[in-house]
Amino acid sequence: KANILVSGNEIRQFARVLMERMNITMDEADKDGGSTEEEKEKENDDYIVVFSRSTTRLILNEAELIMTLAQEFQMRVVTVSLEEQSFPSIIQAISRASMLVSMHGAQLISSLFLPRGATVVELFPFAVNPEQYTPYKTLTSLPGMDLHYLSWRNTKEENTITHPDRPWEQGGIVHLEKDEQERILASKDIPRHLCCRNPEWLFRIYQDTLVDIPSFLEVLKDGKRTKPNWRKSKPASTVHPGRVREPQCQTTVQTSSEAKLTVSWQIPWNLKYLKVREVKYEVWIQ
Repeated sequence: KANILVSGNEIRQFARVLMERMNITMDEADKDGGSTEEEKEKENDDYIVVFSRSTTRLILNEAELIMTLAQEFQMRVVTVSLEEQSFPSIIQAISRASMLVSMHGAQLISSLFLPRGATVVELFPFAVNPEQYTPYKTLTSLPGMDLHYLSWRNTKEENTITHPDRPWEQGGIVHLEKDEQERILASKDIPRHLCCRNPEWLFRIYQDTLVDIPSFLEVLKDGKRTKPNWRKSKPASTVHPGRVREPQCQTTVQTSSEAKLTVSWQIPWNLKYLKVREVKYEVWIQ
């Protein structure tokens, strides 16, 4: 959103508090920018995390995808699964990963726990346009997050398995009129829609996907070329006050030649958490 009020610094502070509550230890390097020796040690133990799903939105050639990542980056690859692991254990793995690979889905919100400089690779099923579904791209691009975002889209209809007979909330379409079913089956691109009960969107997002390895590799190689080098700059740790709340402007007439103007506001929500000596407010009167 153009008017987004939160920065990556606030999100990283939020992630840090959550990790402390879950008793997850953080790398010192991610807390304060780290030293050269710490960075070298971390490089030697770099690994990639792949989100594995066992019921819906499957990666049909997951083993081949894992092998490709391991060979391309010369790193070990670990899988995590919300169906089989506890949330803290998943976050522990993600918090030290160099890359997170996942089909589009709510589990990608866990990318806010990635260390600075990591890469997010979001996979989209057939007919789902990445340009229309950007919450995780937005998250990675916030100032202070320092994450690199890549997306891969399945453009080959033969590399997808659909499930029209499932319940509607898992993408089934048998409850629809025959004409509407045929239109959805013939569609190659989901039209823009409101989230999140659109039957065509559900039908396509719950597909299983065979990832085309050559095009996936192209995305990874392009990503290597375009990735910024965040390690040269120490991450900013400053959190600024948010916007003032409930601003009000009231006028009262005192006499025939005198009027009074009162401007008031509530302090920014995060001000009480910041260690500041003084805060200056600027009031514009037009």
